[in-house]
Amino acid sequence: MAEVPVGAWLHAVVRDADPATLAAIRGMDGGPVRAVSAAGLVAVVSSASLDEYGEEPLRRNLEDLAWLERAARAHHAVVEALARRGPVVPARLATVHSDDERVAQSLDARRDELVHTLDRLTGRGEWGVKAYLAPGEVTVGTGTTGAGGVGTAYLRRRRAQLTAREERQQVASAAADAVHVALCEVAVAGRRHAPQDRRLSGASAPMVLNGAYLVDVATLPSFTDMVGSLNGRHPGLHLELTGPWPAYSFVVEGPEPALTGREPG
Repeated sequence: MAEVPVGAWLHAVVRDADPATLAAIRGMDGGPVRAVSAAGLVAVVSSASLDEYGEEPLRRNLEDLAWLERAARAHHAVVEALARRGPVVPARLATVHSDDERVAQSLDARRDELVHTLDRLTGRGEWGVKAYLAPGEVTVGTGTTGAGGVGTAYLRRRRAQLTAREERQQVASAAADAVHVALCEVAVAGRRHAPQDRRLSGASAPMVLNGAYLVDVATLPSFTDMVGSLNGRHPGLHLELTGPWPAYSFVVEGPEPALTGREPG
């Protein structure tokens, strides 16, 4: 029986990695992750059977939502464990190299960019702030039937309800803009992602802000105080603070493809 080829699933790049730490972190195959060192940096990788993680099978698997969720959770668990020990440059999900030599070549090619990113992330963490429309029904007085009868009165009420909802959404959108601007004044950097729909967020209220903020450890108390202050300043919104997270939102994507058993390009 032919031996199954094994590639390297790239999780992240760090400055250095303690072997004992890596031995305690489980990778994509359930075994410990390992280090690939080059250019003064360390890539943390998992062994990945190319029967499952090679280019063609990976393309198919990425269409399977259950498989994708499992892979994303396993990948994130490794990145999160590394981030607890220092700055980390997370790799895009499903960055798979055919072997460790290709991983080392990627470190050589991207050294300046990776070093710059690690320097920028040192002493900082990513925090998320989500803003939801605060509960509260839009109420419109029923009034009298007036001219035109019951049907006309219903249409009038319905139009008033829709107008009130639109106005509420506009007010909430402006408040979300103000929250983001205020948080960016305290954070090193901020980014707005597309609001998640309710099926993904799990919240009953619509999301109007899905922000990510890179925050210095020294200014974190000021940042959290600002979130609390803004929560009170905008009663139409409910703000939710999460983190710290690995700095996914503040890593510049390199030229590496998401699937690679060969050289980029």
